[in-house]
Amino acid sequence: INHTRVTEFIMQGLFDHPHHQGQFFGLFLCLYIAVVMGNSLIIVAIVIHPPLHTPMYFFIANLALVDILCTSSVVPKILENLMQEKKTISFGGCIIQLFVLTSSLGTELLLLTVMSCDRYVAICHPLHYVKLMNKELCICLAVSVWAVGTINSFVNILLVLQLDFCRHNLIQHFFCEFPTILALSCSSTYVNEIMMFMADIFLAMGNFLLTTGSYSFIIITILKIQSSKGKQRAFSTCSSHLLVVTLYYSTIIYTYIQPTSSNSLDKNKKVAIMYTLVTPTLNPVIYSLRNKEVKVAMKRIFPFTKKS
Repeated sequence: INHTRVTEFIMQGLFDHPHHQGQFFGLFLCLYIAVVMGNSLIIVAIVIHPPLHTPMYFFIANLALVDILCTSSVVPKILENLMQEKKTISFGGCIIQLFVLTSSLGTELLLLTVMSCDRYVAICHPLHYVKLMNKELCICLAVSVWAVGTINSFVNILLVLQLDFCRHNLIQHFFCEFPTILALSCSSTYVNEIMMFMADIFLAMGNFLLTTGSYSFIIITILKIQSSKGKQRAFSTCSSHLLVVTLYYSTIIYTYIQPTSSNSLDKNKKVAIMYTLVTPTLNPVIYSLRNKEVKVAMKRIFPFTKKS
């Protein structure tokens, strides 16, 4: 049978509301600028301010870079489609978007786990922290995190490229994700689904258990501290990261507990906005809001903010 191979996909999602496209464009543009500016400032602040040259802030700088990549893989194309009558993305563009997005999300998941372990060592084994979390180990962990996230995405992309796409090309989303792309394939997606399931088990569930385990030991250690001031000081060292982790996993859990229906598909689109736009916007705010050293670094970047 002679099939016509799909060369582009038609995007839906937010784009099926033509009267609101101007508002969507303004909202997405403002959030995108906030993500790029906020996370770039965090990276610059950490680089130029020596007191922030610590393992935790080294990982925060990596997280900020991941957030920029994650949002940049999606939003520019959304903005382009909002300005055009035909809402499409080429097959090649979809594959590139898939690769950058999934590698970014995988890397972010691994980074949050490494940062949880870092907080565990800092609070539960403070006397050994400097020796254990040395520069060589931090660089090794960062390289490993980026490598695993990239390889996982690359393997899944290779499997997608083995599929035939010869049916309809309508994506019920506003960017490319593996489940929506696999649903359009006219060949068996069994191997792809097995790989995605394995990634969920070993990456998502494994990292979730490591993170919850780290914070369980952290909470136990904090509760053993006698003075309330000591408890407050210990909790303040991990409160920002705990908030970011909670925000990240709550969106994932919310996605998984939703039943498969048209209504849940609309909800999943809103969740997608959370992890591609809202969370990357909030992360730099959360990490800098109550941090004195970050505020000092920001004043070095913007000296005119200093009081005379």
